[in-house]
Amino acid sequence: MTLPRDYVRAFQDFEQFLGDLKDSTLLATHNVAYAETRAVLHVFRRRLTAEQGLAFATVLPPLLRALFVEDWPIGAPVARFGDPDDLAAEVAAEREPHNVAPSSAIADVAATLRRHVDRVALDQVLAALPDGARAYWRA
Repeated sequence: MTLPRDYVRAFQDFEQFLGDLKDSTLLATHNVAYAETRAVLHVFRRRLTAEQGLAFATVLPPLLRALFVEDWPIGAPVARFGDPDDLAAEVAAEREPHNVAPSSAIADVAATLRRHVDRVALDQVLAALPDGARAYWRA
């Protein structure tokens, strides 16, 4: 069996994603882009069951998929999607005390994600998730 391209190029693709986010939002470093991406993914994950989260993860490139599922407390209660300002505050709280996420962090990561995944597949998965999922990933 041939090694899938997604795995062969996983790090390069991840590096391109972080660079794209950094450059398009004027973030200072790849480390800041990584922290922002991680926070946005984890805040979204809190609103999904494990089954829903794994369905979402299938549309992510390998290292974003790994970041999405890392340290997932599977038994934790599922949160509701709420007000966009509350979600943005939750993303910012994820990043303390090292740096503060801008209020646009979710939209910034969403726009970058859409440039790096199959948008049709992403929209299909989001349509099957709870209310609020599509709005969360609206760029």
